[in-house]
Amino acid sequence: MIYKIGEFSRMTNLTVKTLRYYDEAGILTPSSRDEESGYRLYDSEDYQKAELVILLRRLNFSISEIRDVLENFQDKSDLRYYLGEKKMQISKRLSHYKELMRTIDAYISQPEQEEKSMQYEIETKTYEPMLVASIRFRGSYEDTGKYYGKIFSAVKSKAAGAPFNRYYDCDYKEENADIEACVPVKEPVQGEGIEIKHLPAIKAIATTHKGPYDSLGAAYKALTDYATKNNIKCKIPSRETYLKGPSLIFKGNPNNYLTEIAFEIE
Repeated sequence: MIYKIGEFSRMTNLTVKTLRYYDEAGILTPSSRDEESGYRLYDSEDYQKAELVILLRRLNFSISEIRDVLENFQDKSDLRYYLGEKKMQISKRLSHYKELMRTIDAYISQPEQEEKSMQYEIETKTYEPMLVASIRFRGSYEDTGKYYGKIFSAVKSKAAGAPFNRYYDCDYKEENADIEACVPVKEPVQGEGIEIKHLPAIKAIATTHKGPYDSLGAAYKALTDYATKNNIKCKIPSRETYLKGPSLIFKGNPNNYLTEIAFEIE
């Protein structure tokens, strides 16, 4: 059967305007057009495709996502795979929004504590030489956790101190940051991608931040201001030592995290 656009609109509960938009977007193109009038003409296969498009739109698939599904869709058995992937995307967004809600709640319920967290004591200290198991990588700061999981799986009971990151960039990067995840060890260990190295003693200015990682910038400002005021020259890599933070299983209360930030000085 062949249907005019008005008839097809009634059958699918899609307005003529929407059908024209879907045609232009390349996700529901009519099977043919009237040679004289140029009117869009739809058939039974178009109706089945329309049902799929309607379902995907109801499940919040974007136009580009629907186009991708239609280009690779062969039969209805494929649908569950696309829905499974969409479910995973939604789950990630939910986790992101839950974390955002927790951050908002922290600002609402503890404004006084937030102000206090901006006060830092700066000290000059020497970090003694140490043996570390490390993985240097390029990626986002959130990637660090998976590398620590890999290191700790190899280190086990041979850890000899709090883990720390060494940052080889002078600026903040949303991706492709140059990071080295380090765990002090009592003796060498073996693991895929893990390097064992001796870090020399360094002198640094340091301060301790209490609170979630997304507010560490205030501690960096305090160290930068201190170095500028006292004409201290700093060099990379900087160092973040995680004195108290999330475990490999539970994140715990981020307001209680303790992170020591250190700038090596010349």
